[in-house]
Amino acid sequence: MSAAVQLAAPLSATRRSVLQRRVRWIVAATITYNVIEAVIAIAAGTVASSTALIGFGLDSIVEVLSAAAVAWQFAGRDPEARERTALKVIAVSFFGLALYVTVNAGLTFAGLRQPEHSTVGIILAAVSLTVMPFLSLLERRIGKELGSASAIADSKQTLVCSYLSAAVLIGLLQHPVWMVMGRPGGGARRGRLRGPGRSGSVAR
Repeated sequence: MSAAVQLAAPLSATRRSVLQRRVRWIVAATITYNVIEAVIAIAAGTVASSTALIGFGLDSIVEVLSAAAVAWQFAGRDPEARERTALKVIAVSFFGLALYVTVNAGLTFAGLRQPEHSTVGIILAAVSLTVMPFLSLLERRIGKELGSASAIADSKQTLVCSYLSAAVLIGLLQHPVWMVMGRPGGGARRGRLRGPGRSGSVAR
């Protein structure tokens, strides 16, 4: 039994059953949302040739792995007996998430990955930034009351995923600005094209 369970206030069998059912509903919602998010992000990223969106979709798959571990734990008759195994799976998914963040940051700082504009990606990241923190908060509160270390750990990973959503959203929104600033000569070149000698009113 985990330390979190030992420190939790005693719960009646009825209350514990209610909380366990709520955890199952939350992780089911998390899995469903992240599967949809992964499909949309990877598809949109492929169409737009956006490595950022494809990576965002792969991150969603990592979150599905973590939530699935909690779902498996609470699907059994004795969730506490499965908690250690669930925590190991969550730890592996955390490692995968950390690896993704490290590689993504390295590619960005090295200039090998540039943000690509995608309307679908902007909408998807914005929705995730709204949904994921809400699911994380619910699971964390229930996990604390239930004394479940795995539910709390999964809620933290969900929160990290919401931070990544914010990073992706910022990158996608800044892309049009970078495109304009990155054009050599920009507006000055257009101004030269309109200068004397190129106007339709030049005397013949």
